[in-house]
Amino acid sequence: MASNSEKGSESAGSDDIEQLVGDWVDDNWDPEMTLGAWWERLAESRYSHPMLSEAAGGKGWSQSQAARAMRKLGEMGVIGPPPGLGYMLAAPTIADHGTPEQIEQHIPPILAGRIAWCQMFSEPAAGSDLAGLQTKGEKDGDEWEFSGQKVWTSQGHYADYAMLVARTDPEQPKHRGMSYFALAMDQEGVDVRPLKEMTGRTFFSEVFMDRAKATTADLIGERGDGWRVANTTLAYERSSIGEGSAGFVLVAPGTKANNFDRKVGEIVEASKVKKVGGHAPGVGMKLYNRYRDLAIKLGRTDDPIMRSEIVELYTLLRVNRLNLQRARDKNQRTGGEPNIAKLYDAEIHRRFRDVSLRIVQADGMLAGASSATDPSIAELALHACAPAIYGGTDQIQRNIIGERVLGLPKEPGPSRDTPFQDLPKNQ
Repeated sequence: MASNSEKGSESAGSDDIEQLVGDWVDDNWDPEMTLGAWWERLAESRYSHPMLSEAAGGKGWSQSQAARAMRKLGEMGVIGPPPGLGYMLAAPTIADHGTPEQIEQHIPPILAGRIAWCQMFSEPAAGSDLAGLQTKGEKDGDEWEFSGQKVWTSQGHYADYAMLVARTDPEQPKHRGMSYFALAMDQEGVDVRPLKEMTGRTFFSEVFMDRAKATTADLIGERGDGWRVANTTLAYERSSIGEGSAGFVLVAPGTKANNFDRKVGEIVEASKVKKVGGHAPGVGMKLYNRYRDLAIKLGRTDDPIMRSEIVELYTLLRVNRLNLQRARDKNQRTGGEPNIAKLYDAEIHRRFRDVSLRIVQADGMLAGASSATDPSIAELALHACAPAIYGGTDQIQRNIIGERVLGLPKEPGPSRDTPFQDLPKNQ
């Protein structure tokens, strides 16, 4: 089938995005094509990440326009854009802060699924204080060398590149002495050790760096401006975490996953086979409808308390969707919308856990062994405590909202102008 990349490139002013996307899929989807070819075609059409600017491979669409396009892809049962932190965080951050050369180098491979990324922010001694990180970045000519340890590195075990924040000037205050780099993971000096969660999955890793290398061309933003660039990444992360799934089939990108030669039709068919265990489901309206129908089937909706909890969960989902539209708007009302979205996501996970376990009762411990139990419920119950921690804890989100939005006094501590090397260190 011949590619039809031009079709669907109409302006964002169209009132019928769903029609444009539907027509484009009809002209371009072929179950016999490979995943690599499909992702390339999707990227060329600019439907892969339509919120990016045109210079960065997108359409410059708003959040609501992009969401409509993604939902249409999901409705049509095709494979979606390459998921992961490259798509969600690295691409929009580089689009905002990168040079034209960096945008050209990094974003097309992300949108085509050729390269997977991880996020190397957290450190064992820094806790939730990102600005307290101690990984050293030392300049040697046109090269930088990094030594230190990162932990809770999302998707580190199959990433090709990392978003790395390192301490490049310890004589500066802690918020002004950091820099943000694109770091190649497959090199001497980078040791990735996967961490297994209680769900049985491996999403995070710890990473040890001993003179790992990058060049000056890999510096995203200015030297010492890493805090500002990292906050751009965190804002995208917090608003993206609460979005849920658009419903399309997701396949891991990157060279280590190596899914490029698989036929897309076979991937879609395989996704229809229900599996017990695996990844926790996306907490969105599709899952809500599934659990609501299960409650009706089992007669739980005769209980007025159960009905009230189901309605409260529905309300949270709808309010969160409206807040996400604000969070993705660059002209936010307060600047705290991404933090609110992150808090909503943690609460929605907890509500899904509690409601689903009340629906199936003791069957929730059977992990799908009973026909009355949705196999996702036990997995979700184990996973539900994580969203309140990753991406910045609930307490950190509330601190940010209190200080930056409400203007409440900061917690007592050393002056912000104290050089990092003079600050007390966590041991």
